[in-house]
Amino acid sequence: MTILDLFSEKSDLYASARPQYPRAVFEFIATAAPAAARVWDCGTGSGQAAVGLAEFFSEVHATDVSMQQIAHRLDRANIHYSVQPAEATAFPPQFFDAVVVAQALHWFDFERFWPEVKRVLKPRGLFAAWTYDWFFITPEIDAIVQKQLLDVIAPYWSPRNRIAWGGYRELEIPFSPLAVPAIDMPLSWNLDQLLAYLHTWSAVRQCIRERGLAFFEQAAQALAHAWGERETARALRMNFYVLAGRNA
Repeated sequence: MTILDLFSEKSDLYASARPQYPRAVFEFIATAAPAAARVWDCGTGSGQAAVGLAEFFSEVHATDVSMQQIAHRLDRANIHYSVQPAEATAFPPQFFDAVVVAQALHWFDFERFWPEVKRVLKPRGLFAAWTYDWFFITPEIDAIVQKQLLDVIAPYWSPRNRIAWGGYRELEIPFSPLAVPAIDMPLSWNLDQLLAYLHTWSAVRQCIRERGLAFFEQAAQALAHAWGERETARALRMNFYVLAGRNA
């Protein structure tokens, strides 16, 4: 399975199970962008970020290379979805006040992506990308996730995931860097929501394809024992990182 295909499988689950982004990141983008006419949500998936941007921009243009992801999109009147690669779009030059990438920048071909962003972004326009990595619940639950999931699926992660795990700190972007306020990403999930999210991990799905479902079922049983009532909502903390810069 190629990188481009990683998120087509189970795209309906991806749409429902992936966490919603904090409102603070959209407020930052709206404040830092030179205007609020048009924003490009690149690598939109099923539109989690597009929905947040729609509150602050007149037009949101949301693209993804996966037709299956777009088929499960979250619609709003001012969101325009299309299937396009991040590195070569049909948008006119200097079309956007802001270009954002939510949890997807590490999948792109940077040698082709950065020139495309520079082409479609207005002078002084904003580029922003964000990512999150691991969650923390309780020491007992975290230990189960580490031993029965993370350790098992470690060989199945793409090397590109490691770019995101560093919070994009090692990436050089062709924009003047901007300071970003600290943004928290608190969540409250029951056990079924957590398991659905874990099942969207590309390494989990690849491990299931090669080794079968038993390891995931065993991890789910251990988590259920530690969790208590499945419907009980528990607080999660996630590391959340934002990379931002201004176009020349």
